[in-house]
Amino acid sequence: MNSVLVASNRGPVSFTVSDDGELTMRRGGGGLVSGLSGVAKDEGVLWVCAALSNDDRSAVRVAPGGRIDQAGYDTGALRMLDIPQATFHRAYNAVANSTLWFVNHLLYDIPNEPYFGTRFEREWESYRDYNGAFALALAEEAGHGARVMVQDYHLTLTPAMLRAERPDLRIAHFSHTPWAPPEYFSLLPDEVAGEVLEGILGADHAGFLTGRWAESFMDCCEALLGAEVDRVGRSVTHEGRTTRIGVHSLGVDGDALWERACEPDVESHMAAIRDQVGERRLIVRIDRTELSKNIVRGLVAYREFLAAHPEWHGRVVHLAFAYPSRHDLPQYREYTASVQRCAQEIEDEYATEDWDPLILNVNDDYPRSLAAYRMADVLLVNPIRDGMNLVAKEGPVLSPRCALVLSREAGAAAELGPHALVVNPYDVSGTAAALHEALVMPEDERRARRDRLYAAATALPPQKWLAAQLDALA
Repeated sequence: MNSVLVASNRGPVSFTVSDDGELTMRRGGGGLVSGLSGVAKDEGVLWVCAALSNDDRSAVRVAPGGRIDQAGYDTGALRMLDIPQATFHRAYNAVANSTLWFVNHLLYDIPNEPYFGTRFEREWESYRDYNGAFALALAEEAGHGARVMVQDYHLTLTPAMLRAERPDLRIAHFSHTPWAPPEYFSLLPDEVAGEVLEGILGADHAGFLTGRWAESFMDCCEALLGAEVDRVGRSVTHEGRTTRIGVHSLGVDGDALWERACEPDVESHMAAIRDQVGERRLIVRIDRTELSKNIVRGLVAYREFLAAHPEWHGRVVHLAFAYPSRHDLPQYREYTASVQRCAQEIEDEYATEDWDPLILNVNDDYPRSLAAYRMADVLLVNPIRDGMNLVAKEGPVLSPRCALVLSREAGAAAELGPHALVVNPYDVSGTAAALHEALVMPEDERRARRDRLYAAATALPPQKWLAAQLDALA
C-alpha cells in the first residue's frame, strides 16, 4: 500500500509498440514529472493515470492490475487505467477540454455557445464515470492515512468521490488552469457547477497557481454554494467540512533546464537557426496552438511593428513555434489554420530575397525550442488567459539578455510583471509598441531585468512546489 499517490490524466510515461510487438517506454515531460522524481524514492509514490493511446492500453492489458514497473525511471510506481475509449473521449474532449477548459479560460463565443442539452448530459455522465474510475483506483491503492494529490480540471470530482470511499485519506487537489469568476463559471448548468465545486471541496487542500485564481474559486464557492469563505485565512467551509486554499506558484528548475539546454542536439539547432537568420535580432514565441495562447494577435502585433518601424526591416526575425494541440476538436484545427494564414500574409507582405521576417514552425521539437530560448533577444508571451505559463519563466532562465513581453492575463505576471513589459493581450497596437521597446532597450537595463526574471522564475522549482503541497497535507 502506498503512502503518497498522485493522480493525473497524463502519466509520467507513455508506450509505443514496435512492428515486432515489443513495448517501449518513454518518459513523459512537464514540471509535474520533474517535481515528483525528487521525492519518489523516499516517499513510495504511486502515480495513477489514464491510458491515452492504443499502445498504452496494450501495456496495461499485459500488466497485472495495470501496475507497471518503471525500470530506469525515478517517478515511482505506476498504475495506468484502461478506461473505455468512448467514456474517455466524452470525458476528456467533450467535458474537460471543450467545457471546463473553455469556462476557466473565458473562451466561449457567448452569442453562439455553449449549449447544454441532452447530449451534454450524456457527456457529463462519462466525466463522472471517468472521475469515479480514478477514485476507485486510488481507494484500492492507498495505505491508511496516505496523502493523495489529484491534479487539474480533468479530475475535479475525484476528491469528493475518494473522500466518500476513504475518509481516512489526506487529499489535495491542484488546479493548473485559471479559475473563472462566478458570473462566467455560472454559464455551466447549476447542478454541474455545484458538482465541480463540491468535488474539489472534498479535498483537505485545494491549490492554485496564483492568488487571483484562488480568490475566484472562493468567490464561486460563496456565490454558487453559499459556502462560508475566510479570505484572510484562505479556507472554504461547506456542509460541515473545511477545505484550506493554497497558492503554490510553480517555477523552473534552472540548473536542470540549463543542463538539458547544453546538450549537443540543442547546440545543433542553434547552429541551424543561426544559419537561417544570421546576426539579426530574434523575437521568439513558443506555444501550443491552443486558443488561449493568442498566437494570431501576436502575429498581427508583429505585422503592425513592421509597418510602424521600417528601420527594422532586414534586421529582425520572429521565430514562432506553434505546436499542434487538441486536433480532435474542430476549433483547434481551424485556429491552427488561422495561425498559418496570418503567418503567410506577413511573409507575402514583407519578405525579400535575403530576409524572411517570420519563421513559423508547427512541428513539436523540444531541443529546437531550447535553442530558440537561448538565442532570444525578446520573448513574446501574450495569452488571453493562462494558469501560469512556464514559457515566460523558461525563456529568461536560458537567455542571458532576454526582454520579456508578457500578457497581464498570464498567471506568471503576478511574479514576473515588475521585471517584464506587461501588455493587454487584446491590444495589438500596444503589443507592437512593447516589441519595439523590448528591441531598443538599453543593454544594462535588459540584463538587469533578465537577472530579476531569473530569480523570480526559479524561486519555487517543481520539487519544492510538490513538497510544499505534501507538507500542507501532513
